[in-house]
Amino acid sequence: MTATLIDGLALSKKLRADVATRAAALAARGHQPGLAVVLVGDNPASEVYVRNKIKACEDNGLHSSYDRYPDTLSEADLLKRIDELNNDPKIHGILVQLPLPKHIDSHKVIEAIAPEKDVDGFHVANAGALMTGQPLFRPCTPYGVMKMFEEYKIPLEGANAVVIGRSNIVGKPMALLLLEKGATVTICHSKTRDLAKHTLDADIVVAAVGKRNVLTADMIKPGATVIDVGMNRDDNGKLCGDVDFAGLKDRGRLHHTGAGRRRSDDHHHAARQHDRSGGARGRRVRSLSARCWPAVCRPLHQASHCAAQHGAACVDIKKAPEIRGFFTPDARARAVSRVGISPPRADFC
Repeated sequence: MTATLIDGLALSKKLRADVATRAAALAARGHQPGLAVVLVGDNPASEVYVRNKIKACEDNGLHSSYDRYPDTLSEADLLKRIDELNNDPKIHGILVQLPLPKHIDSHKVIEAIAPEKDVDGFHVANAGALMTGQPLFRPCTPYGVMKMFEEYKIPLEGANAVVIGRSNIVGKPMALLLLEKGATVTICHSKTRDLAKHTLDADIVVAAVGKRNVLTADMIKPGATVIDVGMNRDDNGKLCGDVDFAGLKDRGRLHHTGAGRRRSDDHHHAARQHDRSGGARGRRVRSLSARCWPAVCRPLHQASHCAAQHGAACVDIKKAPEIRGFFTPDARARAVSRVGISPPRADFC
């Protein structure tokens, strides 16, 4: 058996280069894309995570704003700061780092972010737009998986896809994005009675439930593509995914999901595709790890598009109905064309 590693870092670098080019073009017009990051508390992983985002902005020509607060910050003060960022014309994307301290309602905070600056795609308006097939900002983890599918030409149309997990951040939007591409999607979760019954028939499996070894080698058919976005720890305290790596390795389905991963580096994604040649000796394994794309590259793309759509237009978004109503493609096109900027590519908006 031959295992071929496909490192998502190459894709990350390619996308960052594209962001830098587009950001430079906007800056030349006098409109530098801006991303605001807000961190409350002293979670070590979140600190590194945020630091990477700020550095990515600096490296790729984006303006960044970093607000760091102690975990004693009140919910009211956080909401006040978000309102200020919503009305700051230099800021085109806002990220509030989760998790938040227990005394702060995360849902209320997310809903306080202006939808057109919600680059995480968590606001109910963006979630609804995704559900109705008119997405603007897609949640970064599932969108990162979709970009890898696209980059490596993994067929989705007509494929049987199983998503294990139903969270608002990964599971549900992942299912919607696969459905949008023509896959037949089944969502499994903690209440699913016979998980293997579903996964054995799947061409694509996305494991995003946060449970170690939820998917083992005997639950996957030859030729399937498995995406592991889980984050767990094994008995030795080492980070691992949702998929039984050792079992896959023993059966010739090699896939590295966990070693060396840190949430701060967003090693959330790994994909594994076995060729369809049948027997164990003929199986070729490809594993795909997207180290930086969702956490860093995606917000850069989002902020760039926000700048192109309303920042570069130099208008008050509250007074511009064509921008407030950007959830339809024609409305976005009108908003952008009025300032002579080409609409952003469909795959990033």
